[in-house]
Amino acid sequence: MLEIDNLHAFYGKSHVLHGVRFQVGQGEIVALLGRNGSGRSTTAKAIMGLVDAEGDIRYRGERLTGLKPFEVARRGIGYVPESRDIFPTLTVHQNLTLGIKGRGRGARWSYDDMYALFPRLKERQRTEAGVLSGGEQQMLTLCRSLMGDPDLILIDEPTEGLAPKIVEQVAACLRALKGRGISVLLIEQKLTIALDIADRVLVMGHGRIVFDGTPAELKANPSVRREWLEVG
Repeated sequence: MLEIDNLHAFYGKSHVLHGVRFQVGQGEIVALLGRNGSGRSTTAKAIMGLVDAEGDIRYRGERLTGLKPFEVARRGIGYVPESRDIFPTLTVHQNLTLGIKGRGRGARWSYDDMYALFPRLKERQRTEAGVLSGGEQQMLTLCRSLMGDPDLILIDEPTEGLAPKIVEQVAACLRALKGRGISVLLIEQKLTIALDIADRVLVMGHGRIVFDGTPAELKANPSVRREWLEVG
């Protein structure tokens, strides 16, 4: 479904990604792991056309490199940024409505689906998004992206700073995505969650993919974890 080959990305003169290569298959959850600064978020931004990039980014065989972010999104790719980027003066329900624009009739997700996944959003559906807690805003950002009915969704650090109970809800939501045939590229710091949810794991270091395998293979490879993931 998503094929990345020889991807390079830049912030001005800073060369951040160095020939990144990987694939995400249909209905597959792929976790992209690595320390802060390794290039994980930049990879997602490059796919979405948010940073200067060179190389081959293909989605369902179509080349995306050079497209604008809205053009990438219209191909069926959703993006949940770490910064969340909700519309603070609009209500929860209005934020979800904005996500609907451009989707077809046979969409897999409805308001009721979102409120079933995250009951707290239903309780606060008439509340302005700007007064939500960080966890509630994260739920809302994820749900707003789903309302656009993507076939592939890029999710950047969805559990960062969240309470354990909310983390469990987010994990359940990610499993529900797979159940509906949606592919996921999950950028995540929490190793245990990533290994529990993902079908395949990528480890990034210094702007390159340094490991590509199953969660079981990563668990059995302490040298990779020690060199590229563990701190201290």
